[in-house]
Amino acid sequence: MRPESSIHGGKEAGIPNSAPVHDRKSITGRRVLVTGAAGFLGTNLCRALELAGARVYAVTRGSSPRASGQLERIQADCANPDALRSVLSAVKPQVIYHLTGYGVGGPDLAAVLPTLQSDLVACVNILALATEAGFERMVLAASLEEPMRLDESPASPYATAKWCCSAYARMFHRVYHAPVTLVRPYMTYGPGQRPHKVIPSIILSILQGRAPELGSAHRPVDWVYVDDVVEGMIAAAEVSGVEGTTIDLGSGATITIREVAERISSMMGGRLEPRSSSQPDRSSEIVRVADVAVARDRLGWVSKTSLEAGLHKTIQWYRQKFEGSSRPDGVLSFAEPERTRTT
Repeated sequence: MRPESSIHGGKEAGIPNSAPVHDRKSITGRRVLVTGAAGFLGTNLCRALELAGARVYAVTRGSSPRASGQLERIQADCANPDALRSVLSAVKPQVIYHLTGYGVGGPDLAAVLPTLQSDLVACVNILALATEAGFERMVLAASLEEPMRLDESPASPYATAKWCCSAYARMFHRVYHAPVTLVRPYMTYGPGQRPHKVIPSIILSILQGRAPELGSAHRPVDWVYVDDVVEGMIAAAEVSGVEGTTIDLGSGATITIREVAERISSMMGGRLEPRSSSQPDRSSEIVRVADVAVARDRLGWVSKTSLEAGLHKTIQWYRQKFEGSSRPDGVLSFAEPERTRTT
């Protein structure tokens, strides 16, 4: 495990960090297409876009109600170019958020082909078809897991696919002048996240009376609350002059997973001591800290929610869900993350 600062699109594109924030065009009233709308980020983004007065079209692979308020749900697989072309033709989006993905970050061989289809093929499809149709801004979700140096190799199919997605996005901006902006959320957490994720798993273990089991306990992580990330993503669609730029959305500081677990335990009564795994931290894990200067100077965005406040909100949400669960063990029922079905 080694510390490393992020390499940012603002620097890559020759944009000075001291540049002023550009004019903003409000998202209110605009047609906004969100792929991967059933995921953690997608759900929170759609809710915020609705509150901002956007006309939101939420694309999911699974079936869902057609409409709710200012949000219309569309069932389509972005890895299918015909289905995606039909969606773009019907919606004619002004702004596109592309968040869809397979959602498995491990190194398993079985994840290679689904990740190729659901992450990379879907990304290239939407870049190509949306560029052909025309749009005002696309915000593409990059990943802190993808390599950021030429001599660094990706450590999983997911990291490889996201690396290639970012390269395609930069190419589309340079060659076809596609107005694409990449945002790189750091370790996002908050209410509604899947139970197997780090912070929910710690909270739920304590609620169930079990000591939290930690994997890479000593890994320093840049934690950022989901509401802050969503604000940054909306700003990335509203602010002019950030096309072709990769913007980190993080706090700019790190706290180890063990320290976070200890804080959560203390906030919940302090009765259970987190237990570290006997396995050593994976050598492939690279410590990255968000370079907050680009987001601050180009978007006027900073992470506003302290870790203490974010953990408090998250604990309260899971506590309410746990206490209201119909299962005797209090285990929450969450739908599985959307994944492409392969045959």
